[in-house]
Amino acid sequence: MDYSKSGNAKFGKGIPRHLEKNAKAPEGNGGRETKEQLLARMKVAALAKAEKKAD
Repeated sequence: MDYSKSGNAKFGKGIPRHLEKNAKAPEGNGGRETKEQLLARMKVAALAKAEKKAD
């Protein structure tokens, strides 16, 4: 039997090909932000952007 034609070993079996969607998300609620938390974060970002633009 010619083993040179059998191909390479397959590495990484059992390792997911992607990262979990909410890996870095906050704890609780399935790793998702609540609507209030999201709105508060967006308001802070908008205020910071407005202040930066005014300078």
